[in-house]
Amino acid sequence: MAGRKAIKTALVSVFHKDGLDELLAKLNAEGVRFLSTGGTQKFIESLGYECQSVESVTTYPSILGGRVKTLHPKVFGGILARRDNEGDKSQMAEYEIPEIDLVIVDLYPFEDTVASGASEQDIIEKIDIGGISLIRAGAKNFNDVVIVPSKAEYGMLLDILNEKGAYTDLSDRRMLATRAFGVSSHYDTAIHSWFAGE
Repeated sequence: MAGRKAIKTALVSVFHKDGLDELLAKLNAEGVRFLSTGGTQKFIESLGYECQSVESVTTYPSILGGRVKTLHPKVFGGILARRDNEGDKSQMAEYEIPEIDLVIVDLYPFEDTVASGASEQDIIEKIDIGGISLIRAGAKNFNDVVIVPSKAEYGMLLDILNEKGAYTDLSDRRMLATRAFGVSSHYDTAIHSWFAGE
């Protein structure tokens, strides 16, 4: 099939954990390695799966009250590196950047927080930076990477895994990237509307 790629390592960093169990079970059964942060890592380990911490890859802790967790060249290099580009491959080796083949993210609930009547400070803290960056990076490099930008896509990935094992075709990755840019566009529009006082 066109552009078939294996999923070997998945970065999972989600706000909502519901509905993730079935997807993690299938990925684990297919031998996919997990990489994660904070609460998501604890959730994955609570299900009995091994999970490497992002901190062990970046050698940086989560800082600034959780505002900076995944924003690091070893994470974004692993997502954005072009697997068929010799320069990218040599730099990944030089800087010990791991390949990340699948990114499962969901964003802080900005709209729900606004709707709840929360304070301005609480609303601002729900403007996701790392998550939206991971979504854009994974979608940009859809040639090599699978992006799952919200829990609405868990079932789509599960269907692909049940059909093909831990492999995706270019058409699968492009379809998910299209959805990912839809998620990021909607999210930024909601933030813009709030700032504009709409």
